[in-house]
Amino acid sequence: MAIKWIEMTENHLFYFETAMKLYDQAFPIEVREPQEVFLRSLRLAKLNKPNHFHFLIGLEGDQLVSFATGHYFANVNTGFIVYIVTNPHVRSNGLGTKTLLKIEELLMKDAISAGNSSLGAIILETETQEMVHTQKEKEDCIKRNRFFLRNNYEIYDEINYLQPALHDEVEEIPLNLFIKNLHKTKLSKEEVTEIISAIYKEKYSLVNEIDKNVLNHSLKKMKIEKLE
Repeated sequence: MAIKWIEMTENHLFYFETAMKLYDQAFPIEVREPQEVFLRSLRLAKLNKPNHFHFLIGLEGDQLVSFATGHYFANVNTGFIVYIVTNPHVRSNGLGTKTLLKIEELLMKDAISAGNSSLGAIILETETQEMVHTQKEKEDCIKRNRFFLRNNYEIYDEINYLQPALHDEVEEIPLNLFIKNLHKTKLSKEEVTEIISAIYKEKYSLVNEIDKNVLNHSLKKMKIEKLE
């Protein structure tokens, strides 16, 4: 059966709770954002053009088989994929790759709508094996990282990347930073630094509403200029 793609909006949340159940099963608690962050992202998407946010859902019939969320940041012409999840009860058949390609397609359209000839890069974070709590989480972590490598993402290791603390009871989290460069030339460290700054400003400050002192603490550790 063909997959039907739907973009969730603030006024179309019929599959939200089902998606959140999959989400809670897929990731360690430290990297799971509160549900209200997704809703805030949808609300701000209408106000923050030419930046954009997508909550993409894949359906087979009436069954939710996958979803992905991602931001487009116009000032650095970069897509930021936040989460991609597939239903473990559905036989794969390349479902993860199909979902990834669809969210990439949407981010490319954002770049063109913003006046660019194409999207410059796509960036994403993944958990490391050091932070998992169970054997299943470890297996999922390994599969996730291999999945992105197979789909032309590369681990960026010139910066020891930190995700700011998403919850009050935890510190910033060392994560893998994956980049898919869509230009012929490799991104410079300065360009990657600008992308990280955009993620911290447009995502973690504006959407997650994390205190700027917390964000600047993490940026300082990465030797990146603080947010104003």
